[in-house]
Amino acid sequence: MNTNKKPKAAIVIGSDSESPVVEGCVEVLKQFGVEAEVCTISTHPTPCKAEQFAKDAKANGIDVIIGAAGKAADLPGVLAASTVLPVIGLPIKSSSADGVDPLLSVVQTPKGVPLAAVAINGSNNAGLLAVQILSLAYKDLRVKLKDFKTEMARQVEVKDAFVKEEGVKLCKS
Repeated sequence: MNTNKKPKAAIVIGSDSESPVVEGCVEVLKQFGVEAEVCTISTHPTPCKAEQFAKDAKANGIDVIIGAAGKAADLPGVLAASTVLPVIGLPIKSSSADGVDPLLSVVQTPKGVPLAAVAINGSNNAGLLAVQILSLAYKDLRVKLKDFKTEMARQVEVKDAFVKEEGVKLCKS
């Protein structure tokens, strides 16, 4: 367990048009005290930069990478092929095929290039999955995750009580 270093995640997008989608991911990481580094690297005009970023990530203090898969959809796979760090693919809904094409690109990486996947535009879950991965090395994140999940369950109970009460009122009408 690393208690001297702050956990760090990189969020790599291929275009600034993907920035609004990854905002939820950044917020989740901040909520848990994980440093988030966001950068734009396109695998088409700058393929060597994408590969080098992934190769240098560990040396640069990064523990996990979240790669956004937009129209070209190859960025997360290129990152995963170039590092031993865990990489999470975040498919981004584009103007074509409602984001199914990047989703398939993320989940269909070849044997030997594992890549985790979240839902299309599932930015918050990408952040939470990164936190869960980081919690293996950072004990304080495990505690925060447990508290987070306990609070989620409590909120469901509150909503259930409200729905039951409202349902009773509706049935009496």
